[in-house]
Amino acid sequence: MNSVNSNLNLHIIQLKALVLKEYKEAFRDKRALIVALMMAFLAPVAIVLMSKIMIEKLVDEPPVYVKFSGAEYAPKLIMHFADNNLLNFADVPEDEKATWEQRNIAIDIPEDYAINMAEGKPIKLHLQADFNDKAVTPPIRRINNAVREFSLSIGYKRLLLRGVDVRLLNPVKLVEQDTAKPDATFIMISMMLGIYLMMAAFMSGLSVAIDSSAGERERNVLEMLLCQPVSTLKIVLAKLIGSSTISIIGVVLVLVLTSISVGFIDLTKIGATFSLDISTAAILLLLLLPICFFASACQLFVAFQTKSFKEAQSTVGMLIGIPAFIPFVVSMMDDRPEWLNWLPIAGQSMIIENIFKGVEVNWLAVFATSTVTIAITVALVIALANKLKSEKVVMALS
Repeated sequence: MNSVNSNLNLHIIQLKALVLKEYKEAFRDKRALIVALMMAFLAPVAIVLMSKIMIEKLVDEPPVYVKFSGAEYAPKLIMHFADNNLLNFADVPEDEKATWEQRNIAIDIPEDYAINMAEGKPIKLHLQADFNDKAVTPPIRRINNAVREFSLSIGYKRLLLRGVDVRLLNPVKLVEQDTAKPDATFIMISMMLGIYLMMAAFMSGLSVAIDSSAGERERNVLEMLLCQPVSTLKIVLAKLIGSSTISIIGVVLVLVLTSISVGFIDLTKIGATFSLDISTAAILLLLLLPICFFASACQLFVAFQTKSFKEAQSTVGMLIGIPAFIPFVVSMMDDRPEWLNWLPIAGQSMIIENIFKGVEVNWLAVFATSTVTIAITVALVIALANKLKSEKVVMALS
């Protein structure tokens, strides 16, 4: 019994010494550490900026300057445009003239506008613009809405003059009742935060994983480490714990800074709310812990397969696209197969989506996807530990 305890203590002491060595390596270069956590610092800033721009586009109606041709034939229509802040190009301020000249939005009003209007005939207005230009899309949408409103108001007045009740045009009215919880009304923040959390788990520990694998091999530190009387499994575990710790710090920073930064966004302008309370943050952290270890295990495994530090940087860097690509594909799927709930990243991203929608947490799904993620992580660690017993991998000969 004493022998078993002493052996166990020896294993713990060796692993502790290796982990401390990895922590010293990871936290020694403060500049590299800040760069590694840059994603965690920038994500909340990006969420605030993108949200403010989106709210401004949804709520504010800045002046739109249109080149009207034949404005004199339709004074009431021009007045309706002006009420909607759709102004004549002749009124454009000098400092914005070049911008609106480039957008070149034009409406052609026909000469027979007044005659056709009086006779109740259809009138064709020609709208000219570059419809592929993103900057032109919001003005075009506002012009379409203004023309539709004007056309409907004229149509209703004609029916009223003929003694027809305008309510006859809408015999069936659909009343929508949104069952989404108040916290889920601003889906944009939810989607961005879900992707940023996944990316923080993958990106934060990336540099540490590469440095502790391909970097140590180039500096001959790995060779010296393998000469010590410790198993390769302990060496791999120590490296995994080192890089995973940085990943977890990155995820925690994203959660904390986002919960603070969201307070600077006035969501009431669009009738939306968003909050990230402590219990939700704790569930997200619990869900992402296996992903942090999984990401580090993948990065260590791939980095040890490369022949140089540079090759490791470029190859492992390709893994960053996975946490952004998979949630995007999953969000595009209308009918999601059941097995997606079990896969790493896909399962977590769907659970995160449900959490932000206000759906009750499916703990069975959390357990299932976490178990599969941990199982794959363990398999990668064991496979890497076995590979480090080969000189080809240690000396980068294969």
